[in-house]
Amino acid sequence: MLDRRDLLVTSAAALLASRAGAAEPDPWAQAAAIVARIRPPTFPDRDFPIDRYDADREAVADSSAAIAKAIAECHAAGGGRVVVPPGDWVTGPIHLKSNVNLHVAEGATLRFKTDPKAYLPVVFTRWEGIELMNYSPFIYAFECENIAITGKGVLDGQCSREHWWTWKGPWKQNQHGWVEGMPNQRPARAKLFQMAEDRVPVAERVFGDGSYLRPPFIQPYRCANVLIEGVSLRRSPFWQVHPVLCRHVTIRGLNINSHGPNNDGIDPESCRDLLIEDCFLSTGDDCIAVNSGRNEDGRRLATPSENIVIRNCRMADGHGGLTVGSQISGHARNIFAERCRLDSPDLDHAIRFKNNALRGGVVENCYFRDLTVGQVRKAVVTVDFNYEEGARGRFTPVLRNVVVERVTSGKSTRVADLQGFENAPIYDLTLKDCRFDGVAEPSIVKNVRGLRLQDVTVNGRPVRSLV
Repeated sequence: MLDRRDLLVTSAAALLASRAGAAEPDPWAQAAAIVARIRPPTFPDRDFPIDRYDADREAVADSSAAIAKAIAECHAAGGGRVVVPPGDWVTGPIHLKSNVNLHVAEGATLRFKTDPKAYLPVVFTRWEGIELMNYSPFIYAFECENIAITGKGVLDGQCSREHWWTWKGPWKQNQHGWVEGMPNQRPARAKLFQMAEDRVPVAERVFGDGSYLRPPFIQPYRCANVLIEGVSLRRSPFWQVHPVLCRHVTIRGLNINSHGPNNDGIDPESCRDLLIEDCFLSTGDDCIAVNSGRNEDGRRLATPSENIVIRNCRMADGHGGLTVGSQISGHARNIFAERCRLDSPDLDHAIRFKNNALRGGVVENCYFRDLTVGQVRKAVVTVDFNYEEGARGRFTPVLRNVVVERVTSGKSTRVADLQGFENAPIYDLTLKDCRFDGVAEPSIVKNVRGLRLQDVTVNGRPVRSLV
């Protein structure tokens, strides 16, 4: 991991090389090095089928105890696969242990119970970038090594207008089923945020029953060597794949299709060395969003998301396709995305950065190349420092060194919507060898220093400026 001293040395070396006339190093060589050092876990050739433990493949009886017993025995034996065979299975929360691969076979569906009390007692988790004690994630691992969720089966959260989603409260014409008088997350959310600002110890931030803070679907927490591969996710309560404070994570070949409130697809938070590839995402929020903690809690942990490679993914519906923020107070750097296709009339932005003066945080060294955008509703590239609280805060959002290369777009309202602050401009954003067609309105460019266009066309005409 590069610390600040390494970054200063690297920057100084690059500057000296540039002054000496040498070619600048290719940043994509760093992406290749990141991928090379991420080694997915391997497991002993031992299977523990859950039907061996009296699980019910007809989804009538609860199979939670059978799954827990299979995981415990697999772990005690030194590792292997806990196999969910073809069939319908109902379960409560699943807690993985080190050296266990939860393998959901093709033809298998794990249906998660809709009773919130099934996800008690509370566990140590993170919610909208803040640590707390809350409902267990549907699939959870805490401080484990060598864990996996694999297979071509389906994970069905069974969330709907009747279960979990209404806890969001008023939102988007209440299409998720909330009506006046129903309980919602707002009081608990405000209480949690204030606890974090006051540095209340996490063990005392106890929520769960009666708080209406929905848990994420999959959350490995403080884990190393994680693989999530092949499965399909449906009807999630909240964020869907949410690794937190993890190292060496591979997320591959997922089919994520869930449109509830805050149904982000993949949200790595304060993770290092992470690969996302070959996934399909159609979501009720951002498809992929890189985070690192919210406000004072993000600054307390001070753990960036760094060294992240995203490639060969397809994004359909969502607020943003490739997003950084908004829970970004712990910083983010060295993010690479390539060979992705983003296309939907219900996708707002292709590349999206969001931050504000309440969160702050430094985001730097973000590289995008070879992206194909069919259509997006708003802008292809968006930087929004006015997100939510906007300028109401005492921290400085920083974004610098972003390169967008070989991007083609067929339809959008704007090429770019770039809104920094006067006292915190956006620094060094390059668009290179890009083609934007079907653009309806001029770009918005406010408080940007170092916006460079190289071989860029808009609606078939070469341009040197976006304004």
